[in-house]
Amino acid sequence: MAAYFFDSSALAKMYVAETGTALVQSIVDPSASNEIYVAHITRVELASAIARRQRAGDLTSGAAAGALSDLRSDFVSEYSILQITAKLISPACTVAEKHALRGYDAVQLAAAVQVKAAYAATGLYVTLVSADLDLNRAAMAEGLAVDNPNTH
Repeated sequence: MAAYFFDSSALAKMYVAETGTALVQSIVDPSASNEIYVAHITRVELASAIARRQRAGDLTSGAAAGALSDLRSDFVSEYSILQITAKLISPACTVAEKHALRGYDAVQLAAAVQVKAAYAATGLYVTLVSADLDLNRAAMAEGLAVDNPNTH
């Protein structure tokens, strides 16, 4: 078993086939017995991304509806969800300033660091899975292992 924190750019690959989809599916597959963490805001970001891709003509309405249905189901049963609380916002502001990250990227990083801290005593590593290069650089600077699905 391993622990992974997915940002929106990586988890989107579960719902829309693109570079890195096979890697993401292999990590998230329940038979792999990995613990998958996401920030609650990821659900909104993915719903928006799927709807935008449908509007742009990159997804059929049926494919978009299926992806959104899968997303809703997975958020109930497959992922450990970190709530966006005041306790998370303060460190998110800190990493936003320190690494000049976009707002939601800072929230994602702060959440991933929170998961890493929770596992620190167990010796289990947490890997951030993200296709965002700026977020990945900041995560490495914060001591997180990083995997970019676009490189697979």
